[in-house]
Amino acid sequence: MNFKELGLNEQLIESISYMGFDQATPIQERAIPQILNGIDLIACAQTGTGKTAAFILPVIHQLLEGERNHIISTVVIVPTRELAIQIDQQIQGFSYFTDIASIAIYGGGDGDNWEEQKKAITNGVDIIVATPGKFIAHLNMGYMNLTQVGHVILDEADRMLDIGFHDDILRIFSYMPKQRQTLMFSATMPSKIRDLASKILKSPEEITIAISKPAEGVLQAVYLCYDMKKAEFIKWLINDKPSCKSIIIFSSTKREVSDTVRTLRNKEYQVEGISSDLVQSEREAVLNRFRSKETRVLVATDVMSRGIDIKDINLVINYNVPSDAEDYVHRVGRTARAETTGIAVTLVNPDDMYKFLRIERLIEREILKVPIPEHIGESPKWSPNATDKRNSSKGGKGKKFFKKRN
Repeated sequence: MNFKELGLNEQLIESISYMGFDQATPIQERAIPQILNGIDLIACAQTGTGKTAAFILPVIHQLLEGERNHIISTVVIVPTRELAIQIDQQIQGFSYFTDIASIAIYGGGDGDNWEEQKKAITNGVDIIVATPGKFIAHLNMGYMNLTQVGHVILDEADRMLDIGFHDDILRIFSYMPKQRQTLMFSATMPSKIRDLASKILKSPEEITIAISKPAEGVLQAVYLCYDMKKAEFIKWLINDKPSCKSIIIFSSTKREVSDTVRTLRNKEYQVEGISSDLVQSEREAVLNRFRSKETRVLVATDVMSRGIDIKDINLVINYNVPSDAEDYVHRVGRTARAETTGIAVTLVNPDDMYKFLRIERLIEREILKVPIPEHIGESPKWSPNATDKRNSSKGGKGKKFFKKRN
């Protein structure tokens, strides 16, 4: 189905076309009509399926078709500042041929950021995209007028609960008008999401699209690797894949990010790291260099695994197995977006084998296990119900993977 068939405003259609979109994705095709009908909605769809457009397009349509009084009419609550910035940028793109105004509100900036946010709030802005903590901070100052809010959207709701924003979310909703449309979007649907939905949504419709399954275009593999050999293996893997121009390496800790960046640095291509140690302006600069392909390899903590819209990522490397099985889907979801193809590699040591077995159960698929090349070292044997305590510095047999595919 194309966007014209969904009955969207002509100015919106023009913006969508200008951005290069034509056909609606399944989540957009199912969610947009429901939202246009004013129904509360709880939607479950994996990353990269077009969730943002699914809720932003009908909201902008309703703003354009209705009466606007230039005070806050829509609030989008998100878990991270990166996601707030990304959604705000998409709103600006979709509303390019309109006078819809939006602003991203998040922490990590200086006094100038606060004053800019305050000015937008007090002077009037149609859509606010905010992290819970910063939204409440402005709310506490007493100048935020929420009386005309008609749409409240929670994006990445499962992630917000994982971070610990449950009470903040309920507090924010206590200030919202009773008569409103509430939309909840989540990549997964655990019981805690349903409990929250029962408190803030009214007789919602439910849409479920591809729960916790990596895109079909992702070629997944596990390399069995001791910790002491991971950095050396990653360096070999990247050098062995010259066709991969855009690579993300996910790590669980900031220290691993720093160590990996130091190991990979060379004269052939640029490597950068991103974590909460960087201030917001530095993080945005790093992301912009990666988007523009100035940086070939980005090493990141899990703050990057959800919500960052970077196209044409060829290779995702999991330095270690995510503690949460569902996070694997979000890491892997950074590649093979919009029906493209990509490669996702996970390095698994003996202690992480059982965690990866849980991931396979979640995605209902067994992933190919491959030993590292023999010149790098010995690989542990796949044994998810046991722990291999052998010395990680041993050498052993191995073979290459994906060689024929690249």
